[in-house]
Amino acid sequence: MAEPAGAGAGAEATPLLPGLPDDISVWEILVRLPPKCVLRCRAVCPAWRRATSARGFLLAHHARQPAIPLLYGYNYASLDLLPLDYRAGVVAVDQLRSVARLAHDSYSLDDCFMLEACCDGLLALTAHYPPKLSICNPATRQYAPLPQLDGFKILGMYPHLPTGEYRLLLYPIPVEAQGGFYISTLGSGQPPRHIGFPEAKELRRSSVSVLFRGSLHWCIRNLMMAFDTTAESFRQVRSPAGPGYSNLIEMGDMLGISSLSDKAASVNIWVMQDYEAEVWAFKYRVELPVAEIRVQFGKSDNYWNVVAVPWDGDVLLLVKFDDCLLQVDIHGKLVSSFRRRDLGPTNLQIKQTLVQHAFFPTLEGYVVNSSPLV
Repeated sequence: MAEPAGAGAGAEATPLLPGLPDDISVWEILVRLPPKCVLRCRAVCPAWRRATSARGFLLAHHARQPAIPLLYGYNYASLDLLPLDYRAGVVAVDQLRSVARLAHDSYSLDDCFMLEACCDGLLALTAHYPPKLSICNPATRQYAPLPQLDGFKILGMYPHLPTGEYRLLLYPIPVEAQGGFYISTLGSGQPPRHIGFPEAKELRRSSVSVLFRGSLHWCIRNLMMAFDTTAESFRQVRSPAGPGYSNLIEMGDMLGISSLSDKAASVNIWVMQDYEAEVWAFKYRVELPVAEIRVQFGKSDNYWNVVAVPWDGDVLLLVKFDDCLLQVDIHGKLVSSFRRRDLGPTNLQIKQTLVQHAFFPTLEGYVVNSSPLV
């Protein structure tokens, strides 16, 4: 544990909170606050600022933050990333508060930000086509473009534990030009490193990755792949899912898969009971309340987008239907709905951090609390 605030400043130092030892004030109270509240605490007095700025405190604070599913609020002017926090229960759309809002350069769809990956509070973004990549930390409001990676598409982002670096797994666009996959270290200044051609070229059509037990994972229909972030090598993993649309979920200490039926009427959930032996178990089938949804929200034949997200120790289904985002529990009950055309689900979760990453100031175009952050 890091040294408490005020330690070493003299035995008579004024406590941060009258009547409480600083150990309690810092490591039992302040460390549990959301990031925005911690930032406000720094304005109370110099002692509070020192206590909440120490690296040991910031690391402990990050470790206590929940991993919160992200929604996106999308329009021609900006990209909003909104947390769906289960600690608040089922919430109304007007209660959602952005963790990040980024302004677009223009009113063209080709210039809009798209969220590609999330890791340790960092967001990897793409704008324009061919893709132009950037990185930001919404809690510290740090942002930097990555012009050296123009023309690459992001497959995933991960911490490389042996070096402490943050790295991006990439492939070039168009894929016919160079082929293969590449790794780029944030802040290194070096060009992306080519790592070869895994057999599963379908990865280029995959959804976002899930970082679990030191590996990035993807599920593409009935194909599942993993990338060991230490050895930086691919392997194929047994998948219980069929040929339909599937997505991965991190369910506590287990990896899960949700699979949408062909008629979008039900969702099957599996969990990997034994990760090393790749043993899956069927958990349950959720029958979507299709008739109720069509009665309440119209008989649109538009595409249904169903995403399973971790929710209070279990799973919640987010259903994008026409201009509504619906929440359906594991019993198939419609528990809440948001009517907002530009609001949609993602497979990503954010665990916010106030830790200052050393690579940001090394990046060309690095800004703090400035455009494109709104």
